[in-house]
Amino acid sequence: MDLSSSPSSQQPKRPLSTLQRAVNRKVAVRLKSEIEYRGRMSNVDSYMNLILVNAEEFDGADVLANYGKVVIRGNNVLFIKLEKEF
Repeated sequence: MDLSSSPSSQQPKRPLSTLQRAVNRKVAVRLKSEIEYRGRMSNVDSYMNLILVNAEEFDGADVLANYGKVVIRGNNVLFIKLEKEF
């Protein structure tokens, strides 16, 4: 029996490693204040501070503003969603 392919022996996913592999992908970032930013993640550091380019600020479904570049401090982030690649 090959245990290397069983779910219990797989390495757990590490959130920071996943984010680092997702640099230059589109992401949606929800802040604890309920504001959401969507854009292309150009950088992430070990504190999960993010830089988004071509970012849009949303409050629900409403676009509040468009930005060229946004820096988001990691301790303000509620979640980060990686957008599907097409």
